[in-house]
Amino acid sequence: MTLQHRMRAWTRRRFMLAASAVALAVTVGGAPAMAQDKPFAGTKLTFWGGLIYSEAANKMLVDAVNAWGEANGVRTDVVMINQNEIVQKLSAAVESKTLPDAVDLSLELLLVLSRQGVFVPIDDVYEAVGKEGGGWYDAVDKASAVEGGRTGLPSGVGGNLLLRRTDLLTAAGFDKAPASWDELVAQSAAVTAAPVAGLGLALSNVGDGNMQLSVLQSFGGRLADDAGKTVTIKSDATRAYLTWLKGAWDKGVFPPGNATWDGAGDNQSYLSGQTAFIANTGSVGLAAKKQDPELYDATAYSALPAGPAGRISPIMLQMRAIPAASTNQAAAKALLAHLAKPEFASAYYEQAIYGPVLKGEAKFPVFDGKDPIHAGLLDLVENGTAPGYPDVYNAAFADAFSNFIVPKMAQRVVIDGWDFDRAMDEAQSQAQVIYDKY
Repeated sequence: MTLQHRMRAWTRRRFMLAASAVALAVTVGGAPAMAQDKPFAGTKLTFWGGLIYSEAANKMLVDAVNAWGEANGVRTDVVMINQNEIVQKLSAAVESKTLPDAVDLSLELLLVLSRQGVFVPIDDVYEAVGKEGGGWYDAVDKASAVEGGRTGLPSGVGGNLLLRRTDLLTAAGFDKAPASWDELVAQSAAVTAAPVAGLGLALSNVGDGNMQLSVLQSFGGRLADDAGKTVTIKSDATRAYLTWLKGAWDKGVFPPGNATWDGAGDNQSYLSGQTAFIANTGSVGLAAKKQDPELYDATAYSALPAGPAGRISPIMLQMRAIPAASTNQAAAKALLAHLAKPEFASAYYEQAIYGPVLKGEAKFPVFDGKDPIHAGLLDLVENGTAPGYPDVYNAAFADAFSNFIVPKMAQRVVIDGWDFDRAMDEAQSQAQVIYDKY
């Protein structure tokens, strides 16, 4: 019997029967509800969790997995991995055949690895969790539909909001958020004075740097055509984007080192008072609330600016998946269902930087509108643009995204001094090689 047939044999009824025998509730204090039956007792499960910019959320996830394991007689090994390193870690694990039993990862990486058969279908878990949670948001449901079945369970919606220092900007005469990328550069230039560099956008090969693709798309640029097969990076629209980028760079509004930042570079620059604007999911706001209340009070949030072709504000999905190599897939399924329970999810969202994936989660206290960060994330999942839009969001797009094609093109222009045509030609060629694989 093939692996796919074996997985299909795990019916929804069997999953629900198994899940009902497991402690699927964790109190906010972290104490597990003990299971009357322990179908996975004596087994071991390794979970790779996504390390985010919230120590409280990271600890809560680790504690929840370990508490679930203790309640069910499962030896759990939780490894927290920086989300900007997960591509490298998972690729190495695939090669060395040392994959965990369950893992947090981005939707982009899930799309690519699912085509390689790395993960098992979990349609039964997806359906059960969706039914219990009031249904998946439409954007989440459509975006997470991977060819060949559901291989991941959505665990949170992310996306970039524009954070700005109202104290600096008000003093410079700006009392409204910039509506366009040109306005953003103008406001950034007005408040740039050592030690502050106005525009703290990453141009490096990390997830934050990939936001430059959204900027490119707002200028009318695309990675590929409407069929999602032929790369179309080299265009007048991309030239317009690069003109904007080079103009901003020459004004000196970017902070030193932003083309080599790691995943926390923009966070640290804002929290240390070195930048006036960043684009972030909200983790910085949560950190400032605890570390620097004055900065938190001086921070305002708004949608990303628009370009000549409109505003692009894509949702980003964090997923949980089960590798096909796992020898404890049934327990991994139960763990994923457990982490989707409102008892844990509501408390986790309080400390994390995600918007809801299930309609029922909008009723959680954290999304009541009092917290501006989570209010913005709720608005994003309800009104933002689909992942990849206006490009076709397929595995080729996700692969190009994971290879940082647009940030690398930006670096060629602002760091290496290449002319626009040379930079576009390289990006076009690199991206087409990727698209040709699919």
